[in-house]
Amino acid sequence: MNKRILIASDHGGFTLKAAIKQKFPDFEWIDLGTDSSDSVDYPDYGFKLAKGITSGDAPRGIAICGSGIGISIAVNREPAVRGALCTDVTMARLCRQHNDANVLVLGERTTGPETALQIVETFLNTEFEGGRHARRVEKLSC
Repeated sequence: MNKRILIASDHGGFTLKAAIKQKFPDFEWIDLGTDSSDSVDYPDYGFKLAKGITSGDAPRGIAICGSGIGISIAVNREPAVRGALCTDVTMARLCRQHNDANVLVLGERTTGPETALQIVETFLNTEFEGGRHARRVEKLSC
C-alpha cells in the first residue's frame, strides 16, 4: 500500500487535519493547506487536492471542511477523483471496497473527532474488492 496521502482543508477542517496527521505518523502526509484557522475558501483547497490526485502526487487524499459538503463538491469536479463524504466507519469501508474512492471527505463540525479518526483508519486500511465492482467504477470514468 502506498503511504503517500494528500490532505487539505479549509479553516473549518484545520483542527481535524492536524489531529489526523498526528494520529497516523506512519503515513507521508502531503499537506496542501490551509495552514491556520483564518477564513479561506474551501474550493481552493478542494481543487488543489483534486489536481494532486490527477497529476499523480499521491494515489489518495483526505479533504476536510466544516460540513464536508462544500469541499466534496469541489474535489468531485475533477473526473479522476472519486470523493466520498463519510460520516461513519461503514461508509468508509464501503467507499473503498465497492467504489474505490480515492478521496475521503470529512466534516469537522458534523463528525466527532474520535469517529473521524476511526473513519480515516478504515479508509486508509481498506482495499478495493474489484470484481463486479470494477465495471461499475469504470462507468464513473466517462
